[in-house]
Amino acid sequence: METNRVAPASIDAYIAAFPEEVQQKLQELRATIRASAPDASEKISYQIPTFYLKGNLVHFAAFKDHFSFFPTSSGIQAFKQELSKYKLAKGTVQFPINESLPLELISRIVKFRVAENLERAELKSAQRK
Repeated sequence: METNRVAPASIDAYIAAFPEEVQQKLQELRATIRASAPDASEKISYQIPTFYLKGNLVHFAAFKDHFSFFPTSSGIQAFKQELSKYKLAKGTVQFPINESLPLELISRIVKFRVAENLERAELKSAQRK
């Protein structure tokens, strides 16, 4: 494993490091997340693209054979049935690089995560009062 890898400065820089066909899919994924979470900010966290809204919302990354989408364990659990045809881990789903991304499903997962983060933030705010 490469540990000296330098984190990209931006999501644009991250995407630009991949071949054109991978860049196109990463841009589709990014646009889908952006449309589903318009108030979220973008940053690099854990050396991968991250959307942030009152906490980490979702991350995504490209690898040799797949795209990873990280909607946290709650996002995976809430859509487990629909994600069952993909390789899953506790907080990650892998989409084969040679297949179309399930953008409508990704959008619904992101919207679920937005609601979850906003609700969590509201509860924390109410507890502080």
